[in-house]
Amino acid sequence: MRSERDGIGEILLEDEKLYGIQTARAAENFKLEYKKTNLQLIYAIVTIKKAAAITYRKLGIGKDGVYEAMEYACDMILRGKADEAFITDALQGGAGTSSNMNVNEVIANLTLLKLGFKRGDYHIVHPLDDVNRGQSTNDVYPTALRIAAIKMLRKLSESCAKLQQALQIKENEFDNISKLGRTELMDAVPITLGQEFGAYAQAIARDRWRLYKVEERLRQVNIGGTAVGVGNNAERKYRFGVIEELRELTGIGLASAEYPMDITQNNDVFVEASGLMKALAVNLMKISNDLRLMNSGPKGGLSEITLAALQMGSTIMPGKVNPVIPEMIMQVSMRVMANDFAIGAAASHGEFELNAFLPLIADALLESLTLLTNAAELFRTKCIELIKPNAERCRELLELSYAFATAYTPSLGYDKVSEIIEKSGGSPQKAKEMLND
Repeated sequence: MRSERDGIGEILLEDEKLYGIQTARAAENFKLEYKKTNLQLIYAIVTIKKAAAITYRKLGIGKDGVYEAMEYACDMILRGKADEAFITDALQGGAGTSSNMNVNEVIANLTLLKLGFKRGDYHIVHPLDDVNRGQSTNDVYPTALRIAAIKMLRKLSESCAKLQQALQIKENEFDNISKLGRTELMDAVPITLGQEFGAYAQAIARDRWRLYKVEERLRQVNIGGTAVGVGNNAERKYRFGVIEELRELTGIGLASAEYPMDITQNNDVFVEASGLMKALAVNLMKISNDLRLMNSGPKGGLSEITLAALQMGSTIMPGKVNPVIPEMIMQVSMRVMANDFAIGAAASHGEFELNAFLPLIADALLESLTLLTNAAELFRTKCIELIKPNAERCRELLELSYAFATAYTPSLGYDKVSEIIEKSGGSPQKAKEMLND
């Protein structure tokens, strides 16, 4: 066991633990048993620490060999060699300070081990004086969230592009299948099955474009702004150098915010990104529900399409198969909509120079990104690409309807066509004959 002390008191830690006293306190204080801080956010924080270490090494600041060893420690973490050391709960007080300290302590201890010292020898490498030098949770955490969000948004945009393409393939494949169009779930006018899928593809195309464009706002970061955006305790050369290193490490065109205090105070860009994900969720839910209805049956429903049978659907009814992928997509959409509300509520409580509720924003935003990316991929591969049309059933339902009648209104008038339909006695075929007469 090793002993660590802070201004509150002393804590004993097992010797092999890579984290320190601040992480241990956070783990106890926020023991929600909910879920841990998203690893993509942790890795983004570590990337910032590596950029800072490279900058200080190039500037010749710090003790000999410390920042070189710190770079090695960051690389270890980014290779997934210390995942178990990041134990802070996703929801925590302090605007993300506990997650930042968790990273600071793990990097400090890995650096100590690289230099041949013991964990906790903070007089050699200190989590704050060395790892967190020139930084604050208030510029590190929001910058890290932007980096993680951009990387995940790119993956989501790619998944949407593939889904759009799959829908367009079905649009062409189903182009010659006539069917009944419906408005308000009631018989409307003839359309093709391909036209329905083409409309779905257009909706996803808009989502893809919107998500791609929001990256422009996310690239504006406040790193170097420290506590409130005015750069307290950060060397001028560091502030310019760290952003250059971050661009190189992430491959993202990050830019120092023109007004860093704005980025520290305000989180509307995350609300914007979440709102665009909510729009995608709305479209995915609408498409999924349409597919459930068109797939309904197989004998007592519409049965205009057949979704792939992926698993048995009942523990009591033999042969029943459910539309499980659309049902899953709809649940994902509901979760994303709920996350959007949480993000908006949290962002609105950024009192004065800092938002204390960034951990909720981060957790909800990254969860939505993960869910939507994976959902879009599963929707494409396990549902859309496997859909089979039931052309005969589509034709049957079309012929059983009065959908053809609308075409006669320009020549006969709305009232006359309505009168003929009424006189047909519920027979579309008779109505057609009467209209043609």
